[in-house]
Amino acid sequence: GAYVLDTAAMVATLCSTALLLVVVALLSAAGDGAAALDAQAAYLSRLKQELAGPAMARWDFSSAPVDYCRFQGVVCDGGDGNVTGIDLTSWRLTGRLPPGICAALPALRDLLLAYNEIRGGFPPGLLNCSSLETLNLSFASVSGALPDLSPMRALRVLDLSDNLFSGAFPAASLAGMTSLEVINFNENPGFDVWRPPEALTRLRRLRVLILSTTSMRGGVPAWLGNMTSLTFLELSGNSLTGRIPASLGRLANLEFLELYYNDLEGAIPDELGNLTRLADVDFSENRLEGAIPDSLCALPRLRVLQLYTNFLTGPIPAVLGNSTQLEILSVYKNQLTGELPTDLGRYSDFNVLEVSENQLTGPLPLHACANGKLQYILVLSNLLTGTIPAAYADCLPLLRFRVSSNHLEGDVPPGIFALPHASIVDLSYNHFTGSVPPSIAGAKNLTSLFASANRLSGMLPPEIADVWGLVKIDLSNNLIAGPIPAAMGRLVRLNQLSLQGNRLNGPIPETLADLRSLNVLNLSENALSGQIPEALCALLPNSLDFAGNNLSGPVPPAMIKEGLLESVAGNPGLCVAFRLNLSDTALPLCQKGGEKRGFAGSAWIVGVCCVVCVVAMLALARRWLTRRRELKDGEQDGTSSPGSRGGGLSSYDVTSFHKLNFDQHEIVEALIDKNIVGHGGSGTVYKIELSSGELVAVKKLWVSSSKPWLRRRRGGRQPRAADGGGDAGQHPAQEHREALLLLLGRRLQPAGVRVHAQRQPVGRAARRRRRRVGRLRVPGLADAPPRGHRRGPGPGVPPPRPPVRHRPPRRQVVQHPARRRLRAQGGRLRHRQGAPGHPRRRRRRRRHLVHHHNRRHVRVPGPGVRLLVQGHDQVRRVQLRGGAHGAGHGEEADRAGVRGDEGHRAVGDRQGGGRGGGGGAGQAPRVEPLQGRDGAGAARGRPVHLQHPRPPPHHGRRRPDARRVRPAPRQPLRQRLLRPETQTS
Repeated sequence: GAYVLDTAAMVATLCSTALLLVVVALLSAAGDGAAALDAQAAYLSRLKQELAGPAMARWDFSSAPVDYCRFQGVVCDGGDGNVTGIDLTSWRLTGRLPPGICAALPALRDLLLAYNEIRGGFPPGLLNCSSLETLNLSFASVSGALPDLSPMRALRVLDLSDNLFSGAFPAASLAGMTSLEVINFNENPGFDVWRPPEALTRLRRLRVLILSTTSMRGGVPAWLGNMTSLTFLELSGNSLTGRIPASLGRLANLEFLELYYNDLEGAIPDELGNLTRLADVDFSENRLEGAIPDSLCALPRLRVLQLYTNFLTGPIPAVLGNSTQLEILSVYKNQLTGELPTDLGRYSDFNVLEVSENQLTGPLPLHACANGKLQYILVLSNLLTGTIPAAYADCLPLLRFRVSSNHLEGDVPPGIFALPHASIVDLSYNHFTGSVPPSIAGAKNLTSLFASANRLSGMLPPEIADVWGLVKIDLSNNLIAGPIPAAMGRLVRLNQLSLQGNRLNGPIPETLADLRSLNVLNLSENALSGQIPEALCALLPNSLDFAGNNLSGPVPPAMIKEGLLESVAGNPGLCVAFRLNLSDTALPLCQKGGEKRGFAGSAWIVGVCCVVCVVAMLALARRWLTRRRELKDGEQDGTSSPGSRGGGLSSYDVTSFHKLNFDQHEIVEALIDKNIVGHGGSGTVYKIELSSGELVAVKKLWVSSSKPWLRRRRGGRQPRAADGGGDAGQHPAQEHREALLLLLGRRLQPAGVRVHAQRQPVGRAARRRRRRVGRLRVPGLADAPPRGHRRGPGPGVPPPRPPVRHRPPRRQVVQHPARRRLRAQGGRLRHRQGAPGHPRRRRRRRRHLVHHHNRRHVRVPGPGVRLLVQGHDQVRRVQLRGGAHGAGHGEEADRAGVRGDEGHRAVGDRQGGGRGGGGGAGQAPRVEPLQGRDGAGAARGRPVHLQHPRPPPHHGRRRPDARRVRPAPRQPLRQRLLRPETQTS
């Protein structure tokens, strides 16, 4: 019993111990698993840091714990979460692969880093990945030598194509990797020259062997026939020599056999017909000869047969017409003869027909596009005959249609020119007829149109300009007639335009100069006429050829400068504008008389002459109308006379308060040189003895030109017929200060005249202005002699200008050079005018003109003379009356028909009756217009209007003893201009 108890206790102890060990083992395994998961996350984080690129932002390590199995490009198993695959293909990453990848990712089986940039050579850490089955580093820019790859014994797919490896090719290490199924070293030309070892036959599982462009030398190994598992064999681009071994016919599973770009020779072995699974055969760019084996063409799965650029002879096997899988037939640049298979493409999705540069005869295959998949028809440079099948025009998928350099004939189906997807249509060097149809506008993708050396006729349709993508057009040596469409200037991408050897006529469109991309323009041997557009020289120094036409006119100098005289030969109408030092040119010199000028030059000369004539006629007509208007205005004002050049430049109004006992004509006739008593800055003073024996002093003011254009240039305003201050037809003489002041002293006797003169600069401009202006033209004084002294400030008053900033001399008239003689003459006149019973007053002060600028009036001291200028923008009114003892003057003025105007007082009048008494208290004489043609009304008691210019600038302070005269209140300009009152006689 004791023994039994001890045994039970021992068993219990052992069970508890075993249970404890199991728990400890489980805890240890769990800890190791957690540590392993943390190590994988840490390596992926390092991988993100080493391989830089925007795509790596998809990996987010911010959350904890990191679920890296959800990262894009990371593959985990469904159990413990170990990483089994990393696919970063085409992520465009740059950097190094971190070391320790196999230790951190022990379960990694697939590593795909294609289309990235892996630096630092082949990653050495990959050699320890015993579980790695797929390694793809293609297009990864990996450089340097390859290490021994044999440690990766589990590797099944090794793709190191398109890299920069150098050194020895690892053929020996590859032979020991018996698990390999795919070996791809395509495009690694940096390897040293090597020959494939026979040890590769130990790779029993190898299905794909691609060793193209790897510096392999020698011939195609015959032992390759023992690698029966091969389905894809490519040894192209290695300069292999010798023949194609017949042993390749034992590769029963072979589907792709590509030996292009080598130096293979001999015939194609018939044994290849045993490869029933063969679908793609490419022996192009070799030196193969002989015929194409029928057995090869009869393969049931044959889809691609490419034998171009060899020395093959004989016909194309007719059995190809029965193929149900054939898509591509490319046998161009051989020496094949015979006809194309009649049923070629009838039973298959035929896509490409390339048989160019052979000696094939017969017609084009009728059913080549039966299934609507044909994209390329390239049969150029053969001996084909017949016509283009109409079915080809309905083959919409066609991208290129090239049948040039054959013996084809007949009309070209219109649909050939309108293929919507075709980029090249080449019909050159055949015997085609017909024309280019307007439906060519439907060829939206057409870039090149070649149809030279045919018999095409008709005209070029303007719709050809709708094919905006055209780059090259060659329609030379045809029978095309008519003009060149000007719309072709819209083909901005056009690089070549060859239309030589046709029957084109008409001018060369200038729109061709808009083809800035044009390199070749050949329009020779046509019937073009007209001149060579000068704008086409913008296309130089590109090739231009206009020889053999009917062009005329001068050759553009730019073409002569570029030495392109040969390109314009054969045009009898062309000439050169200047003599050339070239002995080989037959172009004549353009005659100076314009006999050789073209149409454009003649038209330009005629146009210029017409413009000159029209301008001259308009100028004469304007001069005649102006003269007629001046004469008409003068007749209306009663001042026109044959001797009046201005035709009444300005009417002037003189308001007189006395009867005039002289005639204006008598005054004017006496304005001669012998009566001149002095000259001043503003005019000339005459001493005139009237027929009644009375003496009169007359001052003739300098006058501005009567030309309207000169008046506008000097800032003058146009006359206003509605101006309330002047007559309806009155000329704006107030702008030029043109007047003749006839002032009368008291007792109705003529008195001396003194008029204020403005200071004017005497310079070149002033002298030029004096030469332009004419003599004084005063209405009624047309017979005045053409007198005028050039001394002083010049004729007239300059146009309105801003007020002067300086203060002129106070007594300017006194300082005038003619002042002394004027004062002497005035004194003698006053002595003679003195009446009995009136004692002469002793002159207490010098007589001068007082100008109150701010009051808008002028006071002229004299023997009973006062002068007032009213208004600023209207006709100035000059009122004159006796001032010393004017008791009797008011009655005289009333008898003369002078009426008062409310709101204006006569000068010197006061409220309730003035000291003159003339016109009543608070009234001023009203200005009346001139009457009659000879101005006689002014001398018969009617008021005479004097048109006065704007007041001169201030010339001094008001004299202490000068009477302050209150001016009339000014009215607004609009009210003054639109005042309804009219002047009555």
